[in-house]
Parts: sequence; structure tokens; C-alpha cells
Amino acid sequence: MSPLFTYQGVMGLFNPQTTQYLHDFVTAGVVPGMSYAMIQDGKIQTAVWGQAQLVPHTEPLRPGMLYDVASLTKVIGTTTVILELMAAGQVDIDASVQKYLPRFRDRRVTLRHLLTHTSNLQGYIPHRDELTADQLITALYDELKVGDGFGHRMVYADVGLILAGQVIERIYHMPVQEVITQRVLTPLQMTHSTFTPTPDQCVPTELSKKRGRLLRGEVHDPKAYTLKEHCGSAGLFANLDDMITFAQWVMDDRVPHPVLAPALIDSLYQDWTPNHRLHRSLGWDLRYTPTGRPVLYHTGYTGTVLLVDKPNRSALIVLTNRVHPTADNYEFIRRREILVGKYLKEETSN
Repeated sequence: MSPLFTYQGVMGLFNPQTTQYLHDFVTAGVVPGMSYAMIQDGKIQTAVWGQAQLVPHTEPLRPGMLYDVASLTKVIGTTTVILELMAAGQVDIDASVQKYLPRFRDRRVTLRHLLTHTSNLQGYIPHRDELTADQLITALYDELKVGDGFGHRMVYADVGLILAGQVIERIYHMPVQEVITQRVLTPLQMTHSTFTPTPDQCVPTELSKKRGRLLRGEVHDPKAYTLKEHCGSAGLFANLDDMITFAQWVMDDRVPHPVLAPALIDSLYQDWTPNHRLHRSLGWDLRYTPTGRPVLYHTGYTGTVLLVDKPNRSALIVLTNRVHPTADNYEFIRRREILVGKYLKEETSN
């Protein structure tokens, strides 16, 4: 199946090498199908092609279908709400997490550590996937300890954004996913994005042996599946149009600006780790152009990518279900790194 391309404000393809490489993901069978967008100074190129699912039967991918965006929930939702609370003076990025979550045991850990993945919280939670939501939250407080790399090593983990979500719940007195819907999705008019999707509108993810079914419209991440509306690390479903809306919002300099002031978004384009040398912003990863300029970047386990280069007014959005039918798809991860390199090189040369 050939890509169904659409354009806004541009005729013909731009970033041709990136475009071809994106096409190759589907033609090489690395993913069943793909929805992507490239934004370049207000011009938008999108394409949707391939299959939504392969098993138990094939189904063509349709424009507008929802994807489980997995860890993109961290930056679209939880990080954005924390930034809003920072701007309102309701949280201090360098305050102890214990100030907001008295059950949390280590006074050294701050919100900065959680959002930059430098807390190095680690520990084994027995039978994790068999616990209730309350039991899992209790285990996170009781079983996790700070490791040797505290503050000077970046170790990516969901727990930091789960705990950040708990901080949000403590302030708003409602589930974090409800807060994200009210404070981010609604004001940004991301009208299709939801934590409670209709299954037939969704692209399936894994044929799960553990759950005994094809996952469609239910979150793939096991901790998010347990925590449900109390999870700040995963759980969001979104389509390509809403992802474009979010990327455009990040790049928008209009005042007043919905949700966050543009200057606060601009501040994300720097290293926020405690030693300022670990290439992480608040919530976001940082990647660098060939000229050394940072861009905001994040991925989702299910096969999603979001890269936003506000100074260059460009963005790359990739939505796939690379875990369908199984999660053993390391070729996607290898090619994803090549893709990002090609995109940044082409964008820098434009």
C-alpha cells in the first residue's frame, strides 16, 4: 500500500531522505503501518499507510485512528501540568518530593530528580503486575531506594513520572489523568486524545500472552494498566492530528499562550539535570543538531516519536504500533536512531 500523502501550505515532498526512510519502515515490514507528520515553518506534510493490524486478520490503517502513545504521556501530559504548577508557584522544582508526598522516604530526592530521571530509584517489586493500584503505589513508596548514581547519572525509568503524577494528584485532589484532560487536552483542543478510547477507533498493539488477548483500546504498559487513571507515565491515546496540534503549540509564540507562557517552553531547550551535563530537560530528552543546538525529543515504547525544534520551527511526529503483533522488534529501535539522525541533518541543511 502506497502512502496517502497530504499537504498544508506546501507542494511536493520536503526532507526527501527522511521521507523515503519513513516509507521503508513499512515496506521492509518493520512496522505494520505508519502515520507521520513533518512540520516545517508552518508547512505540514503527513502520510498514513500500511496496516492497522496483522493478526488475527489484516486491517488497513485509516486516517484519524488513535495510537497508544505510551511514554509520550510523560511530556504531553504530566510534564506540562508540572510546568504549569511551577509557573503558578504551587510546586518548587528543587523542593523535596517528601514535601508533597509525605509517604516518600528519601528527603534528598526532588522534583528535578524525578523529571530528569536522575533520582536513580531502584528496587524489585514482587508480583508487580498482580497488585492493585493502591498496592502498587504503596510498593513504590516502600520498596524503591536511591542508588549510587543519584544526581549524577541519568537512568530512564517510569517511576519518576508516576511519582510526579502523584504530586499532581495531591495538589488537585483528583486522578492525574483527569487533570491532564482538564489542564492540557481540553485547552489545547486535542479533541480526539483520551485515556478512555473506543477500541474500534484504535490501532491495536500487542497480542498479549499475559492478558490472553489482542490489546486494542487498552493501555499496553503494565504499570499504567494497573494504575489506570492514577498513572502519569503512560495511558494516553492520540491521533496524528492532535499530535500535530501539540507540536504546533510548543512552537507557538503568541501571547497569551494556552497553558504555558512561551518563555517557559523556551527554557526546556536546556539541560535541567543537577550537573547540567546529562542531556535531559524536564520530562523531555534532548537531542542535538549537527551544529550542536538542542531539540526536544521523546519516544514511546509502542513505537511513537515526537521531536520538536522550536528555534527552527520544525517537528517530526511518528506513530506506529511497532509492538504488533509482538514486542520483540528491536529493528525498529535501531532504525529509529538512524531516522532521527537523518531528520536532524536534513533540517539543519534546509
